[in-house]
Formats: sequence, C-alpha cells, structure tokens
Amino acid sequence: MQAHDLSPVFEVLQSAAWLQSFPDDLVRSLIAEGHLIRLNAGEWAQAEGDDRPGFSVVISGLLHSYCAAPGGREVLIGLVGPGSVIGHATRYSGGPRLVTAVCVEPCALLEVSLAALDRIGSRTPQIWQAMAGFAYTHMRSTLRMAAEVISLPPRERIAARLLAFRDQAGTENSAVIRISQELLGEMMGLTRKTINHHLATFETAGLIKAGYGKITLTNIAGLKQIADRVVEG
Repeated sequence: MQAHDLSPVFEVLQSAAWLQSFPDDLVRSLIAEGHLIRLNAGEWAQAEGDDRPGFSVVISGLLHSYCAAPGGREVLIGLVGPGSVIGHATRYSGGPRLVTAVCVEPCALLEVSLAALDRIGSRTPQIWQAMAGFAYTHMRSTLRMAAEVISLPPRERIAARLLAFRDQAGTENSAVIRISQELLGEMMGLTRKTINHHLATFETAGLIKAGYGKITLTNIAGLKQIADRVVEG
C-alpha cells in the first residue's frame, strides 16, 4: 500500500468500534497485510453465497447490504459505512457469505485475505477476539431489526430504524442516511405511502429533513423519544 494511503486507513481502523480495545499494533498488521481496493458506485463488493474467504473493512464510502428473501427477491437489510466489516473468514464461520454488498457511492475497502489473517494471527492472536467482536455486533444488529419489526408500530419502527442507520453510517449528533423512501419501506415491510406519511410528520416536527435519496437526521433526541415511547408505556 502506498504511503499516502496509510494515514486515512489507520485513522478509520483505529476509530472502528471493533478495534478500539486492541493495541495499535493490530491495526498496523491489518494495514501491512491488507490490500486497498477502490470500487465505483453500483459495483458489488461481495455477493451472497460467495465462498471467497477473508473480509474487507470499509475505509470510505457507503454500501447497501442485501439478503435473499422468499419469492426470489433481494431486500435491503442495512447500510455499511467506514470502519464496518463485510465478509468473514469462511474457514472459521462455517459457510459462505450471507449478504450482497453494493456500493452506493465510490468506496475504498481494505481487503484482508484468509492467508493474511493466518499471518496476523501468528503474531497477534488478538485478531481472533476482534473478529468475534464484529461478528457479535452483526448479530446484535440483526436481532435489533427483528425486535423492531415484531414489537414496534410503524411510526416508532421508522424512528428506531433511522437511529440504527445513524449507528451504522452516521455521526454522533446528526447523520445523512443515504436511502430512498421506497427502499426504506421495502426493508421495513411498510408501504411507501406509510413511510411518506410518517417522514412528513417527522420533518414538520423538525426531526429530519427528507431529500432525494437521502434523509438527514436533525434531532436525534427527538427520534429516540419516539422510538422508546412504546417501551416506556
């Protein structure tokens, strides 16, 4: 990897939640053994069912992840932003890749092969703890989505999902969620009319700003109050 690429890659990895409790030596090993690739908007980073081993860390850009659904459909299940991981070590996780990841905008990914993982593990065994950490995060995100669908009415469910997207691809106080209202409705099992209605009420209340292919969260606390209202009641 070229020297001028190292600084932003190091910063993203160092701030990634799944690596924060580990020494910088692990980050340096990932950079030394990894391969930086760049993809254009619309390109696939991986396909569901792919048995290619290893994983990639998103350094810049945004991807949508899709999963196969009954009827031969592909449904959006999440956003993947900087610091997030796609793929896994198939030798240890027991099967092929579970989602298709498509670039929404130009992306840079740090690819780490299975052979590279073995080399890193021989020097820094903590890599396996880190991988278990991001696997747990993925599982928690999936369970959170299932819990939203099961327990929340549409208004509260939309607020909770926007907040989950903020966690995946946003910032502390505000976030631009790059998703169309049609896709948002599809992944939540809601009609576009229902999505439009509730987003309009959120916008009137100053919680969001809706734009073409994006939703900007402007009042995180207000959205949390809505998402938590049913639980508190």
